[in-house]
Amino acid sequence: MERDVKSIVAQMTLEEKAGLCSGADFWHTKAVERLGIPSVMVSDGPHGLRKQEGEADHLGLNDSIKAVCFPAACATASSFDTKLMEEMGETLGEECQAEGISILLGPAANIKRSPLCGRNFEYFSEDPYLTGKMAAAEIKGIQRWDVGTSMKHFAANNQEYNRMSCSSEVSERALREIYLPGFEMAVKEAKPRTIMCSYNKINGTFSSENKYLLTDILRDEWGFEGYVMTDWGAVCDRVKGLEAGLELEMPSSNGINDAKIVEAVQNGKLDEAVLDRAVERMLNVLFSYLDHTHEEAVFDRDKDHEKAVQVEMESAVLLENNGVLPLKNEQKVAYIGEFAKIPRYQGGGSSHINSSKVTSAWEAAKEKGRNVTYAKGFPFDSDTRDEDVFQKAIETAKNAEAAVIFAGLPDVFESEGYDRASMKMPQVQLDLIDAVIKVQPNTVVVLHNGSPVECPWADEAAAVLEMYLGGQGVGSACDALLWGEANPCGRLAETFPYHLEDNPSYLNFPGDGKKVQYAEDIYVGYRYYEAKKMPVRWAFGHGLSYTSFAYGNLQLSASDLADGEKLLVTVDVTNTGGMKGKEVVQLYISDKNHTPGRPVKELKGFSKIELEPGETEKVSFEITVRDLSFYHEELRDWFAPDGIYEICIGHASNDIRVCREFHFKTTRLLPFRVDYTTTLGELLEDPRTKQAISHFLKQAEEETARAGGDTATESDKAMMQAMMQAMPIKSLISFGAMTFEHCDGMIRQLNELISNYQ
Repeated sequence: MERDVKSIVAQMTLEEKAGLCSGADFWHTKAVERLGIPSVMVSDGPHGLRKQEGEADHLGLNDSIKAVCFPAACATASSFDTKLMEEMGETLGEECQAEGISILLGPAANIKRSPLCGRNFEYFSEDPYLTGKMAAAEIKGIQRWDVGTSMKHFAANNQEYNRMSCSSEVSERALREIYLPGFEMAVKEAKPRTIMCSYNKINGTFSSENKYLLTDILRDEWGFEGYVMTDWGAVCDRVKGLEAGLELEMPSSNGINDAKIVEAVQNGKLDEAVLDRAVERMLNVLFSYLDHTHEEAVFDRDKDHEKAVQVEMESAVLLENNGVLPLKNEQKVAYIGEFAKIPRYQGGGSSHINSSKVTSAWEAAKEKGRNVTYAKGFPFDSDTRDEDVFQKAIETAKNAEAAVIFAGLPDVFESEGYDRASMKMPQVQLDLIDAVIKVQPNTVVVLHNGSPVECPWADEAAAVLEMYLGGQGVGSACDALLWGEANPCGRLAETFPYHLEDNPSYLNFPGDGKKVQYAEDIYVGYRYYEAKKMPVRWAFGHGLSYTSFAYGNLQLSASDLADGEKLLVTVDVTNTGGMKGKEVVQLYISDKNHTPGRPVKELKGFSKIELEPGETEKVSFEITVRDLSFYHEELRDWFAPDGIYEICIGHASNDIRVCREFHFKTTRLLPFRVDYTTTLGELLEDPRTKQAISHFLKQAEEETARAGGDTATESDKAMMQAMMQAMPIKSLISFGAMTFEHCDGMIRQLNELISNYQ
């Protein structure tokens, strides 16, 4: 069905158009009714539906229909499985169609800058490439059902403290390399229908009125075609926002901002064409849903629950294992900790799902007839200690053949709205883990948390299984993994440092409430730890399996790469163990040219494969010049210098199995203008000036030799060579090597060579 949107907008009054751009009015405005357009609904997400029915004034944060709670992004990112994410997205999309939801608010593509961010459980990773690929996959799946998504929170929203007003002070390079690529990748690959702008300022300008962000980058550079909505209450200046590229204010301002828009148009401060364009963009998205409804869509909660279980099984990460896992059916096993019966499986705040059902690990074990006993040990919702309960747990563990402690962070420790105070687990849990390990050598710790925690007990535990916030099927998934019915295959999407103080943002998080300095720049997560050669508890990409894998036969399609070309990379991976399993093959690229300010290596590809024992599969990757590049602030574009690059493929960021180098040659040259402060080293490095300055230096050396001054030792020569590299042109005058006139002439000549270089 073709809609003439421009004609529809032309029929609307100024007041109606302004009202359409304001919150709930977009869905229920009289203008929409007059034009015969049905009202529609949006739902919070991103890992389940929060459809709220009834009078808005009487609805609480958790008042919504019964729905399926899928694993949070902190878990699903660890699957490293884009196919799985698309499948989860398709399930959510069908649920939305069945419930009349036009837009699901998510996914969230913010970077995990600090482990303390209270909303980290909604975010995928510390790595922008992984973030972008997982977000794009989820969006593709959801929108396959003609339901829109609203990728959030654009951009640099990496803390909860004063999130509605604080300014993220971040360099252009860090924005482009760390905080924007996840959004960029998803916009280009998946085309989300809407984008949700963040509350915060970016370098002093609110996201909601940031033209550089919402128009210059999002639309002009990336080609975004949908509309931008605010996070709830993020509008500051409504008219400035419209001009910057913000279409929809959420929620409604009850007509206050509508009147400001009307007034601005009437007094000539706002071009009505800007308002018309905003309305057209929103109607295009609205019609993309209304004109493609799916009567066949069904919200089958039981079926979707099983999908949630599968997603969590693929996402959980086995961090440590001395051989105690998988548990054996004949073993007597003690389950310790109230999380065993009341799991923490989702985060707090606007993403909270009214779950259709929740399966605990205890329930799953009893259903399977496992030989398990239970002791509470500690409560699921607080850091309090009952000595009798505590001691009973120790005794229960001692009398078993193995103990599984279900630990993690209570709801109150991490939530939307505030940041965590530390990386520590509740003290009662730490004390009980230590006590149980002393009496039971086969102690397994299962973690339920939305972000890394300090684990001082990890070296003593027999095994550690990270479930994250695994959705309503977390108990069933955990049971299958503990008892060997499924093989763990998740990999960490973030680094676990030993201590909070190790984190690169530690000295600058969360700022003074008005500004937060992103002083670590591009060195976020593993980029920082590797540059510092700092040991970590568990590295980015780490995860164990009940089988083993070998890598070999790394091949590149060429040994040289040029502008506009692609490089095909293949590697053979073999399951060398005795159990079917999945491996996440990770590809990193390293700049070997000593380019200043570049990380040791960066993730640029991954592939999850399943192999039977003894089976080998050839895994392929395609590398482009963008994968080699960094963002050059002076050039205001991506740039890869000439030289050697290395492909590194392995099991984790700290477990690289095979490497191979190749050469890249570019015809692109950086902007260069010679002046008195330009160093001789810069002139020698640039191909446009190298020959001329080399000729000058050779002449100077020959004149020195003719004058009998070449009596320097090898050490003196090395010192002089180093000094010459750093010497600015103006110093040649000071040392008597040339006159001011000669120096001016040389500068003019060098700049002409640069201008005329072919």
